Amino acid sequence: MSFWHVPITRRIGVLLVVGLLLMACATPPAAAPAPPSDEETTPAATVVVEGTDPTPDSAADRFDPDREPDSIAFDDLEDSLGPVPEPTQDYAVGVVVKFLGNPYWTVLTEGMSTQAAEYGITLDVQSAESEADQLGQLVLMEEMIDQGYDAILVSPQTDTNLLPAVERAEEAGILVLNVNDAVLPDAQHWVGPNQYENGVRAANYLIRTFPEGGKVAVIEGQTGVYAAGQRTQGFGDTLEGTPFEVVASIPADWDADLAADVATSIMEDYPDLVAFYCNNDIMALGVVEALKETGDLDKVLVIGTDGIEPAYDSIRAGELNGTIDSFPFTTGQAAINVLIRLLEGQPVPRAVYSPQNMIIQENVDNPQQPIP
Repeated sequence: MSFWHVPITRRIGVLLVVGLLLMACATPPAAAPAPPSDEETTPAATVVVEGTDPTPDSAADRFDPDREPDSIAFDDLEDSLGPVPEPTQDYAVGVVVKFLGNPYWTVLTEGMSTQAAEYGITLDVQSAESEADQLGQLVLMEEMIDQGYDAILVSPQTDTNLLPAVERAEEAGILVLNVNDAVLPDAQHWVGPNQYENGVRAANYLIRTFPEGGKVAVIEGQTGVYAAGQRTQGFGDTLEGTPFEVVASIPADWDADLAADVATSIMEDYPDLVAFYCNNDIMALGVVEALKETGDLDKVLVIGTDGIEPAYDSIRAGELNGTIDSFPFTTGQAAINVLIRLLEGQPVPRAVYSPQNMIIQENVDNPQQPIP
């Protein structure tokens, strides 16, 4: 069913709600406390610093997975709850991800499908037509609700674009599981990496690599998206009080070409820049291409985020310096693991953290190994 075959009253309602939500989605995410160091490949539960309010007034009712007290590392889930129970019925499950043109989401859904097949569950996997197709993604979820699925796994384009469908699904008794990246403000269950820690790991690597410090720039993802905000925040917070100066932090909407243009402009303004930190690998690879064109690739370090295969290839080629691998295949498997537990009534913590690790040339062929 296309958007234009949806009843006219629902079409109008969807368009009006999306318009209002898009205006609201630029609200910055809450800051998070510093998570574990990058010597650990699996994040531990969030730590709240004594004397601070873990939930700022401006986001009092917003779900923040990076600081959620009801949380657990995926690697600890079986020790806590036991093995995944066998499904007691044939569940109908839909999956709506951001964009399958990005290898990260392709690999993540492969992890989902592989794990689901082991338990006899067939998934209906759909994605938006681009990283910015917010309305198209909403329509896909609405169609899944109409088909009466038992559960829908969602990786929203923004923190708010799927809210109308999520509310409708929950009213219909459909389980909604938020899987990584954009975070539903009132998500009941969430699986993914600690996004704040992504930025912490990148910053710690720079501190070790350039103890003398220098000027650095951030290529952000999409404005208003939780992952982009938290990665940028973790990076900046970790560099505070060090000899580093963040001279530019500019969104490039997860797009390689836009990231390349932004990087070229930044290099014109700051020819003595020492590093770029990019909120995803697609943008990082765009920055690498831009630095090749300007002749600066051997002088400027580039770090990405996600751990997609082209990033690994670029690291092996000596071009991209590193990526924070969030292990999308494992994240997909973790999502199905959590989904089955929830459908079978197990008390799964609200936030389940999937593993991550900093990948550089020294561990590119052994990604679970902590960097030296």
